[in-house]
Amino acid sequence: MKYLVDKCKSLHEESQILATLNTKTKNEALKQVAISLQEHKSLILEANEKDILQAKKENMKESLIDRLRLDARRIDDMIDGIYTIIELKDPIWKSNDVWTLENGLTISKMTVPLGVIGIIYESRPNVTIDAFSLALKSGNCILLRGSASSIHSNKALVYAVKEGLKRSSVAEGVIEFIDDPDRTIVKEMLTLNEYIDLIIPRGGKDLIDFVVKNATVPTIETGVGNCHIFIDETAPFTMALEIIENAKVQRPGVCNACETVLIHKAIAEKFLPRLYDCLKDRVDIRGCDETLRTIAVSKAVEEDWQEEYLDYILAVKVVESVHEAINHIRKYGTKHSESIITENITNANLFTRQVDAAAVYVNASTRFTDGSQFGFGGEMGISTQKIHARGPIGLNELVSSKFMVLGNGQIRE
Repeated sequence: MKYLVDKCKSLHEESQILATLNTKTKNEALKQVAISLQEHKSLILEANEKDILQAKKENMKESLIDRLRLDARRIDDMIDGIYTIIELKDPIWKSNDVWTLENGLTISKMTVPLGVIGIIYESRPNVTIDAFSLALKSGNCILLRGSASSIHSNKALVYAVKEGLKRSSVAEGVIEFIDDPDRTIVKEMLTLNEYIDLIIPRGGKDLIDFVVKNATVPTIETGVGNCHIFIDETAPFTMALEIIENAKVQRPGVCNACETVLIHKAIAEKFLPRLYDCLKDRVDIRGCDETLRTIAVSKAVEEDWQEEYLDYILAVKVVESVHEAINHIRKYGTKHSESIITENITNANLFTRQVDAAAVYVNASTRFTDGSQFGFGGEMGISTQKIHARGPIGLNELVSSKFMVLGNGQIRE
């Protein structure tokens, strides 16, 4: 499709220029984009309202509408994220690994941009700004393909970005947005190895699976979040309840929200009624047989342990030990974010070492698995794979390396 190839060719050409720009130039461009977002706040909110109204017409569930919604505070958060990225160290052309061989050759392993990054994402329009800002600071061009549900919001955001870039020394062409909703474009995007260096899918399981199975361009697999909180027998009840409430209720439509709570059998009889009282008016609790003996909730079925609800629904299971909790997470977890609430250091160490996830918490909410919360200014997504990047994808995950070798006439014998 000429429409897509033309955009990618342009990005590929711009990436060769962007890779050579100094930190001051990139930071000034980011500053101008932040100013432009502030100036165009009303335009962005008006566009977002169109997307919200359409989502309501299509009966999108409220938790997903919340992911789509922008307000003045969320735009301010985007702007704050840009300023955080400005303050971060430039990840390009750095080396912590330099050595000299016996023959006098000095070798440096240097960080370099990836080139052109394509991101395919659903609903959340803040990804538009996060992805652009991280890409620019790390010397990469960005190709954005958002969902139809956020088309108006994303158009307005990209317009504001380009208006900001016009006031800088960085070309508008470092960012391109696919505004054609035709889904065949996604499939073509996944095979443009000549022009795209990396694809990042960010969204639901169907999207991620489709990208991973069909892409010939290298991908970073961001994960769905079937996240667990294990309440150990030594857990302080008040702390545990506050963490569960935060992880489930604050924003249920995001990937780091808690979907399953595992409770040690030794405390289940006392803890479950308090959990029920805390959530009963807001959350549909689905429990195992042991849970149902203590509180009157819906019976959980096998699918409940597998589900990323992204809604006001919580699965609850009583387990015999920390070992059973770990085994349950191994079976049903998606390697995203897992937490243990405990005062037992041995169990905490066991949990953190044996649970296979991008982020493992002790006595904290899973909601912190987020680039901005980790101090990255934003993220491209949460990687649940183990090669190249894992966890929030920030500046340091958007670089590759090259070896620079300095000699004075050496030849190999």
